[in-house]
Amino acid sequence: MLIVIVIVVAALLGALLGGVAGFVIGGLIGGVFGFVMVGRSLRRVREQFIETTFSVMGALCKADGVVTRAELDVVERIWTRLHLTPEQKEAAKTAFKRGKAPGFDLDGTVREFARLAPPGSAFFQLFLQLQRTAINADGELHPTEQAMLMRVARLLGLSEHDLAQLEALLRSATQTTSTRDCAPSSKSPLENAYVALGVSATASEADIRAAYRKVIRENHPDRLASKGLPESMRVVAEERTRELNAAFDQIKKARQFA
Repeated sequence: MLIVIVIVVAALLGALLGGVAGFVIGGLIGGVFGFVMVGRSLRRVREQFIETTFSVMGALCKADGVVTRAELDVVERIWTRLHLTPEQKEAAKTAFKRGKAPGFDLDGTVREFARLAPPGSAFFQLFLQLQRTAINADGELHPTEQAMLMRVARLLGLSEHDLAQLEALLRSATQTTSTRDCAPSSKSPLENAYVALGVSATASEADIRAAYRKVIRENHPDRLASKGLPESMRVVAEERTRELNAAFDQIKKARQFA
């Protein structure tokens, strides 16, 4: 509860500071302008998140030459899962069609998203998690899809280590649930748990706990919402937090932490 209060207060302070800065520069009108600009910026990030998510998803699903029925079914399940409004669903459909059409500017679209979105891997990991779910609908990842996914990750400024963490979380979920959205894993659940937290199997208890606190803090739904994550994406952020908690619990049990 405390972390939620801290994050919400931080978000309010961000907006307040925007208004104060405007006030210092231009008095009352400047202060109002500062508040408005902060609100517009967050709204733009939220709109761009949905727009980019589904246009890139269309491009990735078409990367191997054809968008399969299984992939379309998963995309539709994602729409339902995110509780999109009718307007957002229509925007998502339009974006998906544009993404799978010839001539789609993948690099330009992703770069614009990276420019507008807050810095840091946590915000983009959720974006990539949805992409990975869609293209794994048939239980396998085509080499061209994998290559394009890595290209998108690099355009977002993420490293291959970041992507490996994401894939480890998805593999762990496949091994512990009945979901059919991800390909089977060749690693054990414990191995995936270490990768998910970004630590080695030989890391000390102190390092593991520190890594866990860091990823939980960075991926907290309220923290991401304060940076512009759409409310519809909250369910994905909450799922990622649960997966990180499960990974840490698995390591604690295996290492017999107190």
